[in-house]
Amino acid sequence: MAAATLMTKPLPAHPLPKKPLPAGWPRERYESHNRRLKAMRLAIALLDTGTYRPEHATNTKIRATAHTIGVRHPSDTTCRLVRTLIYDNC
Repeated sequence: MAAATLMTKPLPAHPLPKKPLPAGWPRERYESHNRRLKAMRLAIALLDTGTYRPEHATNTKIRATAHTIGVRHPSDTTCRLVRTLIYDNC
């Protein structure tokens, strides 16, 4: 049986401009927002590498993926959120 090839879209030549978050939110809301963005990037990277089940996404694997894609070391909470996102997308 032939090995499956990974089909990913190329990045756009000009990424969309980032907009600053609105001022006045409580600090916890900024932290939660940024944690969800980080978890989403990590979940996408894991899915691209063939990790489709949350039980295969160990903390070690998630942290190695974070290092590979250039994201800071995720916390245990972020790792749990990544597994939740992978589970929800199955």
